[in-house]
Amino acid sequence: MALGRSRGRERTIDYWPGFVDALSTLLMVFIFLLSVFVLAQFFLTQEISGRDDALSRLQAQIRALTDQLALERAGQDESSTEIGNLRASLSALEKERSDLLDAVDAAATAPADLSAAQGQNAELSRQLSQQKDATADAAQQIALLNQQIAALRRQVGAMEEALSIAEKKDSESQTRLSDLGRRLNLALAQRVQELTRYRSEFFGRLNAILGSRPGIRVVGDRFVFQSEIFFDRAASSLRPESMPALDQIAAALIQLEKEIPSDIAWVLRVDGHTDDRPIQTPQFPSNWELSAARAIAVVQYLAGKGVAPVHLVAAGFGEYQPIDTADSDEARNRNRRIELKLTER
Repeated sequence: MALGRSRGRERTIDYWPGFVDALSTLLMVFIFLLSVFVLAQFFLTQEISGRDDALSRLQAQIRALTDQLALERAGQDESSTEIGNLRASLSALEKERSDLLDAVDAAATAPADLSAAQGQNAELSRQLSQQKDATADAAQQIALLNQQIAALRRQVGAMEEALSIAEKKDSESQTRLSDLGRRLNLALAQRVQELTRYRSEFFGRLNAILGSRPGIRVVGDRFVFQSEIFFDRAASSLRPESMPALDQIAAALIQLEKEIPSDIAWVLRVDGHTDDRPIQTPQFPSNWELSAARAIAVVQYLAGKGVAPVHLVAAGFGEYQPIDTADSDEARNRNRRIELKLTER
């Protein structure tokens, strides 16, 4: 009778009309923002990866041009040394020719000596001409090397400028990615805060409806029901006397679906837990199967009462998450339980 009056009062008050629509809208915005962030992060990662490859190629080209420039400079040094040697030889030859001309003038009265001096002068003139030709060729090589060095310097400058532009763009991309991540994290934090507020309101409502019933307690952000409220020992079929309480939970969930915005991804997770006594029957080979079957039975009942299945999750934990680890019957009774938790999907 008391539960019937509570249900009548809730239908009369019905002060949560828009709750699910608001939560559905918030869920859609949250999923959209998350999708935008994932896509933006993917494309920015691809862009950054391509720029890293371009930077590596530019750096390799700069190293190759630097090596080539060093070789050209070494060749220029060798050519300069050769020109210096040729000029020294040319100076020596010119001095020797000058000495011969002086000797020719001095031996003008001696025809034989004059003929020998003229022959030697002709040989020296030929050698001098050869040295001049070699010096001219070396000068041309040096001019060509200077042109090549200037071209290499221009290429190196262009490479360095391109590298600087690429590094600047990479820095800008990293800044945009960081800003996008910061804004998305802020949006996620806001969605989590909103879901936390709805969760607090929902459990406050359940606490007002069911908190006074024996075998039900609130542990943190979960409602904990002793399994004996819903099920007989070693069974997964709901007891008839448990259905009024589940009806009230279903009504609260249906109202919640109207109030929570659709862009907030949320589910009511129903967790089944057993004690550590092993079970091995044809229907339930282990406590895992029993705990999962009990959670599924609760979820199916709520769905049958009109709760959207997309907002329901069943989980079986067997005996592996006890809330009381003592080796006693009282501890085992506490560990046999059904938990309800409103959480993100």
